[in-house]
Amino acid sequence: MITENVRIALVDDHTLFRTGLAGLLAQHDCYDVVADVGSGEEFLSLLPDLAVDVVFMDISMPGIDGGETTRRALAQRPDLKVITLSMYGDEQYYERMMECGASGFLLKDSDIEEVYAAVDAVVDGDSYFSSALLGTLTSNMSMQQSTNDGEDTLSDREIEILVEVCRGLSNQEIADKLFISKRTVDKHRANILEKTGCKNTANLVVYAIKNRLVNI
Repeated sequence: MITENVRIALVDDHTLFRTGLAGLLAQHDCYDVVADVGSGEEFLSLLPDLAVDVVFMDISMPGIDGGETTRRALAQRPDLKVITLSMYGDEQYYERMMECGASGFLLKDSDIEEVYAAVDAVVDGDSYFSSALLGTLTSNMSMQQSTNDGEDTLSDREIEILVEVCRGLSNQEIADKLFISKRTVDKHRANILEKTGCKNTANLVVYAIKNRLVNI
């Protein structure tokens, strides 16, 4: 729940897009756009003296791209929340953006309510995916052999269920697909959430991709 103003920066090389997004964000009582720049280099030069909470970051820009800008920014300001701005066809870059520390992913044609939802989610410490984008990603997911070690490692069955959750299947649908009871799926899902610290499907997708449990 946002209780004070969120300071937002826009980093995108398309001036008209930035202008339009800034205007929409200005309609929200709790958002302040504090920077509006056209390159990663310009944003990084401002960052040491910039009070900012959330950054909307274009993936593809001349010079330093969105991934490298995100990595350098978070090295300076680990608490910064980065929302990736993309278009259909940019899915190949998402894994790198996650590795660089992005918290959210929005399509550039998302409606304003989804933009607001993304800001609120990352400010609250969650991950966020555009609903359309999440559908595209999950439909293309395939399971990958886990190489993780440690006491919190998911079991093979939990990984199998995690992938199906990320694909958007309900617990009953997973039970039917894997020929097990819904109660068993409920238990495994609870264990997955406890081990990963995830709260929702978007968090689970990020976890699965970062830990190389799935391919997209």
